[in-house]
Amino acid sequence: MADTYNNKIRQLLLLVGVMGLAVVLLLELYDFFPGFLGAVTLYILSRDLYFYLTEKRHWKKGLAAATFLVGFLVCIGLPIFFTVRMLSGKVNALFTNTHEVTKVLQSFSNQVQQWTGQEILSQQNIQGMQKMATNFIPILLNSTAVMLGNLIMILFLAFFMLTSGREMEKALGNFIPLKEGNIDLLAAETKNMVRANAIGIPLISIIQGLFAALGYWIFKVGDPVLWGFLTGVFAFFPIVGTMVVWVPLVVSLFAGGHTGQAIGLGLYSLVVTGNVDYLARISLLKRIGDIHPVITVLGVIVGLKLFGFWGFIFGPLLISYFLLLLKIYNAEFRHNAEAGKKPT
Repeated sequence: MADTYNNKIRQLLLLVGVMGLAVVLLLELYDFFPGFLGAVTLYILSRDLYFYLTEKRHWKKGLAAATFLVGFLVCIGLPIFFTVRMLSGKVNALFTNTHEVTKVLQSFSNQVQQWTGQEILSQQNIQGMQKMATNFIPILLNSTAVMLGNLIMILFLAFFMLTSGREMEKALGNFIPLKEGNIDLLAAETKNMVRANAIGIPLISIIQGLFAALGYWIFKVGDPVLWGFLTGVFAFFPIVGTMVVWVPLVVSLFAGGHTGQAIGLGLYSLVVTGNVDYLARISLLKRIGDIHPVITVLGVIVGLKLFGFWGFIFGPLLISYFLLLLKIYNAEFRHNAEAGKKPT
């Protein structure tokens, strides 16, 4: 009896120690946690084809993994390169022609004041906005360094996940305290959710960018393809994402005296560009992965706060895990408890 009690105490102390170390490691490596999630995403998207190439076609593991990583860099790197290249000219113009920017904002404020009698942007407010924009540069540079570090982490972890995939999956199966059938359910749900979001979200951004470009062309905004592309990029971020692009364009049209075009573009962006995002998000993700719209919307809200960019994928997955674990608990433990209560 004493030995059993001592073993339970040692087991409890060991679990507390393991959990304590896990918390310390998570806190210290939290900035690179998105890199881990990115590596998991890349592994899930690549594993079936990777195992086919290495086990059926007899490719070398390192060569196959390197091929997938190069493909990942091309798919991710090219859009980032074009985005930075397109934005750099606009950003440089903003900071080298601050007088022109101030003039546009002041003209917009005067226009609104004529209609409403209220001054929305005083000279002091405009100067404050310029100061905030200047202070944003160090934050942007620091975020760029963190993103670069996470990209390196993705490539590093994904390489070893792929080359040691079978062993890793077997080890995870041994550590998860569930029946084999329920472990398979978790694995299937993970694959379904990750693939649906990793494929569906870029498609949604492309669709929203195309509709936005159409609106810019209709209302005669200069460079509609450029602005449509940037709208598609910012469409990754829900609610206010596309507003980062079209709101300044509407303000610019108002300031330039193109009131009709500005109103038209504002209404089009609110009604069409804004809603096509939610319609596409609900319909595409439902079709690709049979994901309920409520899980999609709530998951994105939760995921962005917890995981940053990768919250688009792992936020909905977190909610799906919660619902699935409730179902597993009910199947594994409640059923056993009710069976134990039955009279013999």
